[in-house]
Amino acid sequence: MQREILKVRSYQNVLPIRKKVAAYARVSSEKESMLHSLSAQISYYSELIQNNPSWRYVGVYADEAKTGTKGERPEFQRLLEDCKQGKIDMVITKSVSRFARNTLIILENVRKLKEQGIDVYFEKENIHSLSEDGELMLTLLSSFAQEESRSVSENCKWRIRNRFKKGCFTHSYFNGYSFENNQIKIIPEEAETIKKIFDYYLSGFGVNAIARKLREDNIPTKDGCMWQESTVKRILRNEKYAGNLLLQKSFVADHISKKRCKNRGELPMYYVENNHEPIIDADTFQKVQDEISRRTKHNRVSSNQVTYPFSKKIKCEICGKNYRRKIAKIKTKYEKPV
Repeated sequence: MQREILKVRSYQNVLPIRKKVAAYARVSSEKESMLHSLSAQISYYSELIQNNPSWRYVGVYADEAKTGTKGERPEFQRLLEDCKQGKIDMVITKSVSRFARNTLIILENVRKLKEQGIDVYFEKENIHSLSEDGELMLTLLSSFAQEESRSVSENCKWRIRNRFKKGCFTHSYFNGYSFENNQIKIIPEEAETIKKIFDYYLSGFGVNAIARKLREDNIPTKDGCMWQESTVKRILRNEKYAGNLLLQKSFVADHISKKRCKNRGELPMYYVENNHEPIIDADTFQKVQDEISRRTKHNRVSSNQVTYPFSKKIKCEICGKNYRRKIAKIKTKYEKPV
């Protein structure tokens, strides 16, 4: 009897591979309206991705109060890192300007993602970065976004400089004062510390010694940090403590780097006298400025002198000044500073 053998084919249901999709959202301000907009973007994209059966929801990467002209945004960098690790197949974002406002940053990162086979979809412009004309359109639109950012920046600068011309104060966070209802008001506890700093300096203390003294007394700065030499220097030179204002001491170089530069004559400055209640009287403030000039001149002369093994290593425990080297008849000694 001949046996007949039939091959039974197996049928296996192959599930479709779902695309791993994430979204990126950003707002450049901490204003309530902006944060509401960010929250709305997060909710919208979370729902959009999860309701698509061919997509697998990875998450929404959102940066609060971060400028789009720079790439140093924590959530943006985390998104790029997750893309590099293969966790994401496609990124959705509201528009070119939400992804970045810097043409170079947009093109650099889109190209990197393109090399990894990752598509970036710009919803408002309806552009897929993996499409044939994607990069051309992105180059044009990102240039517009960067120019729009420059225009906004220039408008902000004009508004601030116009306030300076009118003698209006724009910065309100510094030791000794608070800014309430457009008025600069003294904070008594902080004002006492400011007075101590000026008194210490006129008593012969150096800025290092003053900072050390304040740390030893457990007196915090306005933001709760430890006192440093640079903080004491700024306070001693700050005309606000004498009740005056010098406006536009610094300026932002450009809207891309946002580097703050010291104003050395590039832009006009405005001096407002008797603007608010002083913490330090005018006579004391001027004495401190004269003493700063005297010490600066003395240190400049001293810096041209020959250095020795103990130069600038022996300091007075009270004022923080260096002991001075003196040659006697038969030996060399170091004297306490005057």
